[in-house]
Amino acid sequence: MIATALVLLFVLIGLSIPVGAALGVLGLILDPLYSMLPLTRAMGELAWGTNNEFLLVAIPLFILLGEVLLRAGFAERMYAAMSLWLSWLPGGLMHANIGASTLFSATSGSSVATAATVGTVAIPQIRRYGYNEPLFLGSIAAGGTLGILIPPSINLVIYGVLTNSSVPKLYLAGIIPGLLMASLFMAVIAGGCLARPGWSGHQVRASWGERFRGLVHLAPPLGIFLLVVGSIYAGLATPTEAAALGVLGALILAACFGRLTWTMLRGAVEGAMKSTAMIMLIVIAAGFLNFIMSATGLTDAITGSISGLGLSPGWMLLIIVVFYLVLGCFMETLSMMITTIPIIAPIMIGIGYDPIWLGVVIIVLVEAALITPPVGLNLFVVQSLRKAGSMDAVIVGTLPFVLAMFFMLALLAFFPALALWLPGLFG
Repeated sequence: MIATALVLLFVLIGLSIPVGAALGVLGLILDPLYSMLPLTRAMGELAWGTNNEFLLVAIPLFILLGEVLLRAGFAERMYAAMSLWLSWLPGGLMHANIGASTLFSATSGSSVATAATVGTVAIPQIRRYGYNEPLFLGSIAAGGTLGILIPPSINLVIYGVLTNSSVPKLYLAGIIPGLLMASLFMAVIAGGCLARPGWSGHQVRASWGERFRGLVHLAPPLGIFLLVVGSIYAGLATPTEAAALGVLGALILAACFGRLTWTMLRGAVEGAMKSTAMIMLIVIAAGFLNFIMSATGLTDAITGSISGLGLSPGWMLLIIVVFYLVLGCFMETLSMMITTIPIIAPIMIGIGYDPIWLGVVIIVLVEAALITPPVGLNLFVVQSLRKAGSMDAVIVGTLPFVLAMFFMLALLAFFPALALWLPGLFG
């Protein structure tokens, strides 16, 4: 039964069927094969129950927040300010790619939106300043992955819903690993450019006056981050209410800078609706598939197979790491999380792992999936922004950053306090 389900899943994905549809179709196939009752009759109730979760309302709000900031032009000014402060480092504007991604991640919550936003502004600089193209493109794709680790993160909300974990604690747990990950990415860039000085391109020079004047453009995203995250930890708002506050703050900022127009607002709402529809289709389809798997005994069979291995917690963690890395080569990240976490999380928590720490580890693994072929979404996002060139350059450029993610996983394994110190401090 397990083998049949896996083969069917990979066949459906291999046929280029959209992931949300593939998960739903897999459930429809498994139902008559292994169930004595027509479980598909519960589809309507399952769809309603899956969507009837207050925390999920935060998803379209965070997407809308990112859309408003992008279309109001804050991303371009933020990138320009970052370039003034970071371009003196070995690697020049590639550090601005990481810095801008880190800052935009603190307002967007989406890796794809972060990569697309920074990539739109940054890619024209490759030829202008003579950078090594693969490493430059890799820095954009890898920097975009920070969008699902640094709060407010849509994927952390999903993990919290699936495991009944505290989203505010998950947000706190993601801050230090997220900033450390950004630092590791910058170390990779600096190391590569020190070893190969020709990769750094031409240095962008700026006076201290220009740098300090540019700080004003970093204020809007920082202000939104403090409004969203600060309102949560001050006890003034739930994550969903904080997302709504963030949207309101972004609209006020857009109005103050003269960028709030009906055209901009319509584009932001349409973009948010399209992204939300895609995400919720995956959520509904994965919820239906999980119900089919549970009712037919497939979930118990998988759990029993893993638990029956009798491995130590360390070996179990290693198996989970390999499992997600392999699965990430074939599945879209959100659907991968929704499909696997209801099975994996109870096993890992049952053998002693902290659910908050586990959430950060899974998010880092999902980040790696975003930049590993053949289904790494950020690879396609960055490639779509280029006017010419093959995908190979993007893939090669991300490899050093994937290694940095492995190092981050090792740090989390040996030093769990990296993820648990802040939640413990405020919890």
